[in-house]
Amino acid sequence: MRRVFFRFTRRGIIRKFIFAPQLNKKMSDSFNIFGIGEILWDLLPVGKRLGGAPANFAYVAHALGDNGIVLSRVGDDDAGEEILAELQAKNLSIAGVQTDPQNPTGAVKVTLRKGQPSYEIVEPVAWDFLEMSADWRDFAARADVVCFGTLAQRNSPSTETIHKFIDLTKKWRIFDVNLRQHFFSPEILLDSLSAANVVKFNHEELPVVAEMFDLKKQSAIETARNLLAKLGSHLICVTRGANGSLLVTDEGVSDHAGIKIEIADAIGAGDAFTAALAHGLLRGWELDKINEFANRVGAFVASQTGAMPAFPEELKQ
Repeated sequence: MRRVFFRFTRRGIIRKFIFAPQLNKKMSDSFNIFGIGEILWDLLPVGKRLGGAPANFAYVAHALGDNGIVLSRVGDDDAGEEILAELQAKNLSIAGVQTDPQNPTGAVKVTLRKGQPSYEIVEPVAWDFLEMSADWRDFAARADVVCFGTLAQRNSPSTETIHKFIDLTKKWRIFDVNLRQHFFSPEILLDSLSAANVVKFNHEELPVVAEMFDLKKQSAIETARNLLAKLGSHLICVTRGANGSLLVTDEGVSDHAGIKIEIADAIGAGDAFTAALAHGLLRGWELDKINEFANRVGAFVASQTGAMPAFPEELKQ
């Protein structure tokens, strides 16, 4: 059943939209996957692109055939209106996107060096003030996966909201670490690691967290195994860019060498990997199959411009 919503903005605009993901009648091969946190405009040398790790994650989850839903907040401004319109153009629901009457829509100035991005992140913005609403509580009760990171926890209202949402979920909780500039702390990392049952690092983030746990320098596999034991998680993932990734559980290890491609830009490639990882976990795939698929999806996004390209049919499994 489709639900019709009306959104009233500070400027007197009434926006009608329809929310119709399969949340009440779940198909056997489709799941409810939420990315909670920042949504923003990536200000690239070639122009602005819709971004934010949770939004990228939800977009790819949706492109792969699941119900990918963004939980975030935009300003009551032109940039926010454009984000909502862009989400709808990409067939993503905007029912989980709040409107902030005081703070502006988020933006990030992105600089590319050999395809690798560096970021200048504007603050404060709308997604620094996420609020737990009745709709969000309803979403949490029906979530098969929620993915969250550190950036959206740089302000206490959003931190509290994110953890309230996570606490209400009962299935997969993926912490995609995503250390950005100075927007994290040991307390945020420890609370988030404790809340998750799947943790994803890149190869630069892994030693930062290992040091927090006083783990001696060792191989990535041994570090992941030690963290797995300390955290009580189900799975630890370590991505290495073009050099592939490790998936480590109590039952085994999958080590993928990566897929060689010509990089357009790497923005969103890690988020795409995470969405593909969730896709495989939900379907009970073997570790090697999950790892290979996640590398293919991440490599495809890295071969395109921006984090939300149109997906070819062969990547929809």
